[in-house]
Amino acid sequence: MEEMEEKEVQQHKEHLSLNDDRRVKVLSPGMLVAKRFFRNKIAVVGLVILVAMFLFSFGGAIFSPYGEKQYFYKEEVMRQPIGGAKELLDLSFTSANGSVSSSLSIPAKRAIEKGDDRFSIKSKGAEDNYTITDYNGRFFEIYKGNDLAFIAFYNSVNFINEGEKLTFDFRYAALKAYEQKPETEDEEPVEFTVGETVYSMDENGDIFKGETDYAYILSYSINATEADRFFSKEFKFALIDAAENGELGNDKEIEFKVTENGEEKTYFIYYDASKNTWDIKEYRYTRVYDRYSAPSSEHWLGTDGHGMDMLTRLMYGGRVSLLVGFIVVIIETILGVIMGGISGYFGRWVDNLIMRIVDVFYCIPSTPLLIILGAMMDAMEVDPTLRMIYLMLTLGFLGWPGVARLVRGQILSLREQEFMTATEACGISVRKRIFRHLIPNVIPQLIVTCTMGLGSTIIIEATLSFLGLGVRFPFASWGNIINDVNNIYVLTNYLFVWIPAGVCIVLTVLAFNLVGDGLRDAFDPKMKR
Repeated sequence: MEEMEEKEVQQHKEHLSLNDDRRVKVLSPGMLVAKRFFRNKIAVVGLVILVAMFLFSFGGAIFSPYGEKQYFYKEEVMRQPIGGAKELLDLSFTSANGSVSSSLSIPAKRAIEKGDDRFSIKSKGAEDNYTITDYNGRFFEIYKGNDLAFIAFYNSVNFINEGEKLTFDFRYAALKAYEQKPETEDEEPVEFTVGETVYSMDENGDIFKGETDYAYILSYSINATEADRFFSKEFKFALIDAAENGELGNDKEIEFKVTENGEEKTYFIYYDASKNTWDIKEYRYTRVYDRYSAPSSEHWLGTDGHGMDMLTRLMYGGRVSLLVGFIVVIIETILGVIMGGISGYFGRWVDNLIMRIVDVFYCIPSTPLLIILGAMMDAMEVDPTLRMIYLMLTLGFLGWPGVARLVRGQILSLREQEFMTATEACGISVRKRIFRHLIPNVIPQLIVTCTMGLGSTIIIEATLSFLGLGVRFPFASWGNIINDVNNIYVLTNYLFVWIPAGVCIVLTVLAFNLVGDGLRDAFDPKMKR
């Protein structure tokens, strides 16, 4: 008895191969599939890659110190426009009430250019007569009867100090005095009064309020683009000297220096011949997006064209691409299983009807349809979140016919077997026969099909996003990350922007295909390994 027991223990301990009938009897179908799958080394490599991609996309994004929509900036010294200058070669018009209408300024300008001392215009059926008083061809008074209507001039009035308000009375008196100013410094300054204040003007056009330098006359109009910026007298004269002594041309840059508050600053002017204007620029520290910065300890994969961390965008892009792939495949599978199960079980006219619907879906040009849908969402400015949902629903709705054909074919062969006869004899409802007894027998083929379909879905999503029809900014996907390199310069000089996303797409799709091949071999009962 003891010898027999020892033999039985020894038999239990001996190694049995997978092909041994005694071993197969104690293995469940799931374990048998798992054993076959894990013996396929290529499929295991694909599974490892997939696990790594999921950990990278979902786990890495959790621990990333940056956000998906976080921008990064840097300080750069750039030339920024600060104002403009223009030589006053055209007449300007103003009146005590403000600007002068074109119905008055145009006839006045024509009369002045012709050298006439009067002109007339018709107003409300009557004719109004105006007379012109000329001061040296640079300043003109236009009267209507005995009343001053408005003035025409070429020069500009500028104040020494910031905050002074230029009134019509002061401009009128200053410009008129400028035409009567002394020719040399030996002559007495000309005086003029505005209100109760007496001003004097020397031969240079400088206006004094008592002994204080108050204002000055220029043949240029020089203005700052910023309301709180004030150009000093030294600045304006330095600019005029540079403009008059520099070489004109649209592509010419003239540099001039000004000492302000004891500090020498450098400025640049660019001439625009079409407008006869000068653009004034200076060096400024400007906060700009940290675009296309090279990989560093702060940004391991650098930054993209929006100044966002590439590694973080790659992680979140993996989330979107994988989620889109899985949700689309789930939608395809649900619709395909329902339609294919009903078609295969009932047959006859039901089968014919559903298969014709499938044929219609096969005839739909999916790519033009997606392009049209993308253009419509662009025109309607659909929110990026809704856009992504619509994309998943559309791809899932267009992809179910393939699953339906697979399920129908399998059920057509299964419904005639003995276990289905037993379900009918037991009075089980049609719904339970299809979804509890037939569909579970199709699951192995569905798993293989869905696994291999995930790769193609990710490719489709990446292609649409690359073309600007899929997931849109600010959401990241591997496809729209590659879309950022839409010009040859970025494509060739910033490889770190698009190569990582391309590698992720290749590895993920390859891994899904390898896992799908491994599952297909593992589920095949005829496989002998």
